Amino acid sequence: MTDLPARLLLNLAPWRNATTWRIAFSSGLDSTVLLHLLAHLANTQALPALSAIHIHHCLQAAADAWPQHCQSVCDALGVPLQVVHVQVQPGASLERAARDARYGAFVEATQTNEVLLTAQHRDDQAETLLFRLMRGAGVRGLAGMPRERALGRGHLLRPLLDVSRAELEAYAAEHQLHWIEDPSNQDCQFSRNYLRHQVLPVMLERWPQAVTTMARSATHLGEARELLDELAQIDLASARTVSEFDWLGVPSLELAALTGLSAARQRNALSHWLAALTQLPDSDHWSGWENLRDAAPDARPIWRLARGELQRAGGRIWWVTGSWLRPATAAVAWSDPSQPLVLPDNGVLSFSGQIADGPLQIRYRQGGEVMAVGDRGHRDLKRLLNERSVPGFVRGRLPLLYRGAQLLGVANLRDLSGNEQDGWHLHWAPLSEDQGLS
Repeated sequence: MTDLPARLLLNLAPWRNATTWRIAFSSGLDSTVLLHLLAHLANTQALPALSAIHIHHCLQAAADAWPQHCQSVCDALGVPLQVVHVQVQPGASLERAARDARYGAFVEATQTNEVLLTAQHRDDQAETLLFRLMRGAGVRGLAGMPRERALGRGHLLRPLLDVSRAELEAYAAEHQLHWIEDPSNQDCQFSRNYLRHQVLPVMLERWPQAVTTMARSATHLGEARELLDELAQIDLASARTVSEFDWLGVPSLELAALTGLSAARQRNALSHWLAALTQLPDSDHWSGWENLRDAAPDARPIWRLARGELQRAGGRIWWVTGSWLRPATAAVAWSDPSQPLVLPDNGVLSFSGQIADGPLQIRYRQGGEVMAVGDRGHRDLKRLLNERSVPGFVRGRLPLLYRGAQLLGVANLRDLSGNEQDGWHLHWAPLSEDQGLS
């Protein structure tokens, strides 16, 4: 039998300095073998602290007994266990909803310098390749499950991807391990089960090495994905130019740097950029990007995606989400301008220099505002914002400083945020926690 413990240690060698190795323990064959391997290696090797986590999806009555089984196994191996109950949201795909709930719990559990270990193996990788092929996935999808990736504040590792299911079964038999077979794994209404029980056996009759060769293809595609990621970084570096609105904390790219690329490179760069911000559309739903890219210069096109939208303004595209999609409306009195003013759902305001005479109030655009601008006399605020190319999503949240009916200043905008003669300026720090940035 292949020296499975030695192979596992070799695959985990780069992560020996982690503080914790946490095993995702479902109670099935694969995770039972992984847990047993690591627990026994810890007796002779200096490994990070081991622990296990079991996710209870609350989807079937049989699963209520699984946490106790997991606890018994972990107690026998001397490994601490955490049981997490999750709520699976209803949707078109129960498989996907359960996975989202499970990985949400994993993200919460994985701290800095910790590693979550999952037990997917070579057969799982082949099933993933077939499953995604049937969904029309591109190179990123067909690369299958990555061996490692960021997760929460730590990392997720799959150290058994080069191990077959047959090898795991042989190890379990040799060590007389006991595990639980999930009844739902036999239900072929789930796509992965259908592939496992109905499709792969037929393929293996004709091509006995099909699993191995498909896993090899996934590896080749993984290398292609890495090359595409490197190309995306090169293209995005050209598009991440400085904007005078960087203080907003809103992700943006220079449009001209993208439109100078081929259509395929545009999609590749945008996919790489958007992956950290939202769920990506499939290849049939990129017309939104084309419409936004090709709209007339004076248009305000929007491409709506799962967690926000892309907008175009000032020669850039902006990722707009959270509070930026809501105009601020409530006026706020500023009774003590010597102190910063916390605006409801809209950041913090402060003065620098000689504070303007009160009583002062913060309002937001309603339309028709007029402001005195130096020697230019009174000017329509809309025109002033147009002159400064202020993005549309910002305009409804820009704090306006009023004294009575007089508009004194517009926070942060050059030549509008204060009074040089009186020596004061209005500074605004917008909210940033819902922008997906630090």
